[in-house]
Parts: sequence; C-alpha cells; structure tokens
Amino acid sequence: MDTDRIVADLHAHTTVSDGTLTADELVDVAREAGLDWVAITDHDRVHPDVGAPVVERDGVRVVRGIELRVDAGFERLDLLGYAVERTDALDAEIERLQTDREQRGAAILDAVEDRLGVDLGVELRPGLGRPHIARAIDESPAPYDYAGAFDELIGNDGPCYVAREVTELERGVELLRDASAVVGLAHPFRYDDVDAALDVARELDAVERFYPYGRAVDDARVERVAAESDLLLTGGTDVHERTLAEAGLTAEAFAPVRERLPDPHRGPRSDAA
Repeated sequence: MDTDRIVADLHAHTTVSDGTLTADELVDVAREAGLDWVAITDHDRVHPDVGAPVVERDGVRVVRGIELRVDAGFERLDLLGYAVERTDALDAEIERLQTDREQRGAAILDAVEDRLGVDLGVELRPGLGRPHIARAIDESPAPYDYAGAFDELIGNDGPCYVAREVTELERGVELLRDASAVVGLAHPFRYDDVDAALDVARELDAVERFYPYGRAVDDARVERVAAESDLLLTGGTDVHERTLAEAGLTAEAFAPVRERLPDPHRGPRSDAA
C-alpha cells in the first residue's frame, strides 16, 4: 500500500465560480489522478448540481463545499465549509453576494473595455470573477497575458479594480457552522497577517495545512496551532484548471476529517453534474 498517496483533494473550483472544469469533468480528472475524495469549494457558491453534502460518482466521493470570503477587520480571509447542507440563511447570503459579483464584474468590464478599447465579450452571470475577465483579456488583442491583466489592470491596486462586498467574519462563521460538517481556514500563508489569520482559525474546526503555495512556508506553525486548538488539518490543490492531487491528504491524514463527514448519497449522476 502506498502510504504517501493523496486520497483526498479538498479544495477545487468548477465553472460555477472561476474554474475551467464542470463538476462532471472534475470528477473524471479526480478519478484519473487516483483520488478517492474531492471537495468542490466554489467561491461564495454551493454547486447547484451536487445534490447532497457528499455524493458518490464513478468511484469518487464528492464533498459539497464552499469557499466563503469574509471580512475579519484586519484583512479579508477565505473560509472553507465542507459537507454543506442548504439553509435559507446561507442561500440568501449567497444570492446577495452573487448579485454583487455580477454588478462588480460589469463595472470592471466597463473600466477595462473603456481603457483598452476592446470588447471582451464576457457574459454577466452568477459566479463571475476577475479570473474570467483576465482570461478574456489574455485572449483579446490587448497586450496583456493572464498574469499581466492582474498586475497591470484588475489587481487590487490596478486602475480597473472594483472592490466587492463580502460577508462579515462572525456572520460567515455562523452561516457555515449552521450548514457545514467542518468549517476551516483556507491557505493561511496567503494572508498579510498570518498570525491574526491563524488566531481566527483557532475558533474554527480546521485549518488548511496541505497547500501548493509555490514557496517555502512554515508548516510546523500551522501544525502547532492545530495541536493547541484541536483543529483538523485539511488540504487541497485549490485547482482552477486540470491539475488535481498537487496537494491534499493521505489516507492517514484524511482519517480524522473523514470521521466528520457524512456517508455519501448514491443517486443519479446529475447529483454531481
């Protein structure tokens, strides 16, 4: 038995937010990558076609999740909810956030198209985010690739940037606690104030330990906080394209997380379409 094999990738995005794969395609890629579990954690959305907190499709168990951005006062953080049950309160907040996303997307598009003199042809829709606009800029005649679009135009300090509304931290935690089997902090070393972010994690169920930062990070720091606060350690690739299992959990690491997740619902494939 390969004890180093990643069996669970618990951070993945689909076309419902800013990913390039549908949920069906994500399941296929997960199976090809040798995964037993994958969590769909779209930005500020619960995938509408995943019909239960956990479903099983073609040998892969799919966890219905969400990545919810919250305002912690000192910084905006991303929370991960796993095995989400739909609640009226969470659905209402998601609808509010998606309306703001569309309005914000329209404002960014107008600013970019006016500045560049191009028509990007981006459809305003739920889940629209800056990555969609950056891809459209990359594919347009404008002299910017995907990274350049963020660096020069739509990044947080760019001339075409428009801020969006996010959920307050306490409200976000409350919504996810009511709806999710596990609530955790995503990618703690992506924040400016790592210590403050980890202090927020201390009040949750989990913290993301296994994550492809692309640079050296102090994993022992996360493990220490998790041990002190009895937190689960989660992880995943944060995939937006096709590469799964770049980060995630081995069978041993996943076991305590698995204990908190419900058994999978076995229904028609459309439950994870």
